[in-house]
Amino acid sequence: MTPTTDLKKIVNEEGTLLVDVRTPNEFSEGSARNAINIPVDQIPYHLSEFQNRKNIVVFCRSGNRSEMAKQILNSYGITNVINAGTWQDVLRNQY
Repeated sequence: MTPTTDLKKIVNEEGTLLVDVRTPNEFSEGSARNAINIPVDQIPYHLSEFQNRKNIVVFCRSGNRSEMAKQILNSYGITNVINAGTWQDVLRNQY
């Protein structure tokens, strides 16, 4: 996903799950509004939270861990995942 308008639309769509995959310590220093924190290494233990979601947006500090999270979710058959890159990118695209 490259166009900012697409990210803006999805981030603000009702029912979109925003997941910050950084550590709890990093998350506590700031994140996007309404985001939940599931560190990338904990994703397999929280699969139920991703089920039946229209859109899932994952993000982190640089986009690397969120890409790993997307790949992990894809490997479990959860394919409606968007790597939004950084948490600041998500925050900038929120209304």
